[in-house]
Order: sequence, then structure tokens, then C-alpha cells
Amino acid sequence: MTDLAPNIIGAPSSTPDGAKGAPSDGKSTARSGGRFDRWTQKRWFLPLGEVVVSVVVALGFMLLCTHISVNPVTRIGQVSGLAKVQQYAALIGIPVLAVLLFLAYRGTLRYYQVAQRLVCAALAGLATGIVAGGIAVALHGTPWGLGGQEGDPGNLMGMANDMMRHKGLPGVYPPLFPALLALWAKAFHNGIADVGHALKDLQLILSALVGPMAYVAWRLMLRPFWAMAIAVPASIVFLDPIRPYSHGSMLVLLPLLAAAFREIRRADQLTTRSAVLRGLGFGIVFGVMFLWYSGWYLWAAPGGFVLGLLLFPWRRGRVAVKRALTFLGAMLATAAVIGAPLLYQLARLGASTVDRYAYINTYLDPAYVMGWASDRAGEQTYHNFPVSGELAGQTGFGILLLLGVGIGVGLGLRNIVVRTAGFVLVGAWLLRFWFASHMAHNQAVQLYPRTTWIIFYCLIILAVLGLMLTYERGFGWIRGTLQEVAPARAARISPRLLSQLAAGLICVTALFATMGGSWSANRFMPSTNPGVEDLGLDALRAHLQQLPNGKCPKYSPYKGKQDCAPVNMKLSEYVFVPPARPSLWCANTTAQNHDLVCGRQPKN
Repeated sequence: MTDLAPNIIGAPSSTPDGAKGAPSDGKSTARSGGRFDRWTQKRWFLPLGEVVVSVVVALGFMLLCTHISVNPVTRIGQVSGLAKVQQYAALIGIPVLAVLLFLAYRGTLRYYQVAQRLVCAALAGLATGIVAGGIAVALHGTPWGLGGQEGDPGNLMGMANDMMRHKGLPGVYPPLFPALLALWAKAFHNGIADVGHALKDLQLILSALVGPMAYVAWRLMLRPFWAMAIAVPASIVFLDPIRPYSHGSMLVLLPLLAAAFREIRRADQLTTRSAVLRGLGFGIVFGVMFLWYSGWYLWAAPGGFVLGLLLFPWRRGRVAVKRALTFLGAMLATAAVIGAPLLYQLARLGASTVDRYAYINTYLDPAYVMGWASDRAGEQTYHNFPVSGELAGQTGFGILLLLGVGIGVGLGLRNIVVRTAGFVLVGAWLLRFWFASHMAHNQAVQLYPRTTWIIFYCLIILAVLGLMLTYERGFGWIRGTLQEVAPARAARISPRLLSQLAAGLICVTALFATMGGSWSANRFMPSTNPGVEDLGLDALRAHLQQLPNGKCPKYSPYKGKQDCAPVNMKLSEYVFVPPARPSLWCANTTAQNHDLVCGRQPKN
């Protein structure tokens, strides 16, 4: 049970609840040779069905929520909008879960297995569809996206405008999303004039698709239930609707790395043609992801490099070494060719790009990786965030998560997914403290707080795998023991019982998805706390940006007057490298506390 892939991927007998061999017990009463079996036994049919269901649910739910009509600038309007989102989720989810429970208790195992795969895929789409639907409520009445034309959204618009003016790549920033923004603006809006309206579309669409992307990626390595168990909480926790493309790429990168390492480990089983084709496929995906958002490659690189050396089949003979080198060569060459535009910019400008932007996460205890405080910190400071836990500052959640991580590492160290998450975690951990320990001397942050996300993600992965391995080993041990001493009782641990247990856990996961999705969306509701820069400020700015007719949006606090921020038609010439500063640029601090937090500027 330590090697997940051979028993999971492309195997019609894989059981939805994770119990190896359950569907092959001969208990299914589905008619052999029927139309249902003929279609579901096709290798491509059910995986394609999972992808389609997950994407349709995510986008469909988001589009449904665009019809919720409330005033999102008032708190009562926000609460009513969030309640309507939950009502839609209940009306869609309850019948689906009822069918799943019915099949678990009364249907055939074959029907249940198919239903569970599709329900798990649907839940992954619904989780982020709820977040995107909540954002649609927050932006109701304005054509602008989160942020209006300020901050990062304004920079993205500037990069897209530069591309539409044929001014080349935007410095060292990954160019694929700005290029997509430019194409979307030209295709569905008025080009440069309404690029901000195009950004709103992409914020909603990509936010909804984060869940399906994560689920589909994890299905390369895990069975449906466990893929959902990672994808749903991780997507909700890490989704950033202002820049949904960045965290979506992180969620996909880890399972893809694990899948690539699996190919290296079993290279001796591949033909030369298969090694080349698989290398080309992985290279294309990694190259495109690099152009989509490249930051996570840096943090994953140290651990990935070491793990690659350890997994390389050095001692399995010349054929294995040759096939592994063929796979790696094809993958790296393809990825390098596709990523060449950004690689060139990094080689040309990377050394001169110094990140001196400090904010609340830069002031926190660097060993804290269980949560994130945005630079829209609101009333949070490093004095009151994070809240100190009961055991050496660690909360109950943190202790339970680490317990799951310990079980995952202890029971599954030979598991390729456990190894991938573990090595990436260690590499990112070392880089985090390298950059943090040099911050005071170099007066440079170098984005090290972002390792919080990938480290926390690896911890979630390891904890879920710990639960999975405990479940598999535990039920296997109980069944084996009972088989020896009480065969009649062992027979009671049937595939039907395990399916019923899985169905109940899926219902609980669905409840978590609705509650967590609402929590995430609520954070981005237009701010009703004047003078406090919280996450709702970005939605409020969308309601304070002028319309093309010069008036304010429908629900602007200015009541349609011409008092909103004018449209900046000259967003262009974006330069990613900020002006040189002799010291850190410290945000989230007051003027009187600046020296206390950041220190005085060093003398030249």
C-alpha cells in the first residue's frame, strides 16, 4: 500500500473509498455487458467525466451567483448575498449527496463507485465555485475587478496594456496571465479602454477553476476521495481571488512533481518511445506553468533536485539509466524551450531585481507557517497575530496537523507523494530561513514570506496522506486479524460498509466546503470599516472606480455622482523592478513606529 500509483491510475477496480480490492469481491449486481458498463469501462470515460463535472459545477455555480442582486456595499446586503450563495449550494448539493447515500446503502457497488467519483469531482468544483460566487456578489453593480486600478491589479492592467501596444514582455513577471488578460480584453471588451473589466472576468473564472485544477492534478496520484480531501481544503485556504492564477499553479505543481518522480522511479518499465512521449508531455505542462507563474519553482527546486538524485535508478542497470535520462532530457528540454522567454528575462534582469517590500508577514515569528496575514492586515499586527496556542504557542489545530504529518512520514516514507511533499517542505524551509536570516544585513526580503504557503500546503498533504495510510493499514490489519480468529466478523467489513463510511465522510467534506467557501468570500466583501485596510478594501475600490460615462457604479457610496476615481487610460510602461532603495520599504507600520519595526536607514 505504499505505492499508490499502480493500484489507482487507470484501474477500473480502484475503489472510491480507498480500500484496495473492494470492488473485485464479486458483490456488484450491475449487468455485465450493459451499456453502462461498456461506457464506464472505457479508460478515458470516467476521468473525462470527472474533469467535465468539476469544471461545469465550478463555472456554473459562479455564473448562477452573478444573478444575486443585493447592495454589496452595506453589511446587510453582504449577509443576504452570502446566504443566497449558501441556499444555492444547498439546493444543488443536498439532492446529489442524497443520491450518493442511497447508492451506498441500496445501490450496486459499481453504480456507487461511479457516483462517488463524480460527486468528489463536483465537490472540488463547488468549493471554489462558492468562493467565486461570493466574489461575484461582492462586485455586483460594478464592472471592475477586485482592486479597481490600484496595487497589483493596476500593475497587471499595465502589463496587459503594454502587450496590446506591442511593447514586449513585462520584466521578470511571468507573461502568460498578462497575455491572457490582453487577449480577453481585446476579444470581449474594448481592449485597453476596458482592460479592468476583463480582469474582473478572469478573477471570477480562474477563482472558480482553482478547485477543479487541484482535484484533477491530484487524481494523477490518488483515488477520488483522497484527491478531494486534499483539493477542497487546500483550494479554499490558498485561493487568492485577486491573483487566482498564482496559488492555482502551486496547488497543481506538487502532484505534477510527484507524477514526474514516479516516471523516473519506474523508468526501467518504459520503452524509449514512451519515455520520450511522457517527457514531452511533462515538459509542456511544466513549461506552460512556468510562464503562468514561476515563483513556486524556486521554493520547490532544492528539495526536488535532491529527491530527483535519490530516485534516479543509478543501480538498476544501463537500460533503466538510459530511459530515465531520456525522460529527463525530453522533459527539461521541452520545458526550457517553452519557458525560454521568461528564462531570458530572468537571466538578463534577475540579478538586479531586489525585493525590499516588508509587510506584516515579514514581522512575524519566522517559524510560524500555519496561517497567513495579507498586507491588507486590517487591525492585525505582529503583536496580536498569530494568536498564541496552548502548547508552546502552538494551537490545537497545529498539533493535530503535525500529528497527521508524523503519521504520514512514519507509515509512508516509501510513498512517492510523501517523499515529494517532504523534500519540498524541507527545501522551502531552508530557503525561508536563509533569506530571513540575511534580511537585516542585506535589507532585502526576497519574497521569503511566500514560503509560508508552500510549506503549509506540504503539511496538509502529509497530514491527509497520514489519514489515508492509517485508514488503509488499520482496516487491513483489523480484517486480517479477524480473518484468523473470527472469520464471520471479518466478513462484516465488506466493501458495502466501507462505501457507506466514505459516503458519510464526503457529506462532511461538503459541509466543510460550503462553510469554508463562505468564510473565504466574506473576507473580500467591500470594507465597511472606514480607515482600516483589510481585504475588503479591494472590493470597495471596485465600487469607487468611475464607469465609462464618468459616473460612479450603481452601489457606490457616492450614489452615482461623479466623485469616483477617474479611469486611468495611460496604464502602461510597467516596470517590475522597483526603484532602488537603501533600506526596506516597510508597510503595515505607522510613521512613529517605523524605526522601531524596520530600523533606521543604514548610513552610506
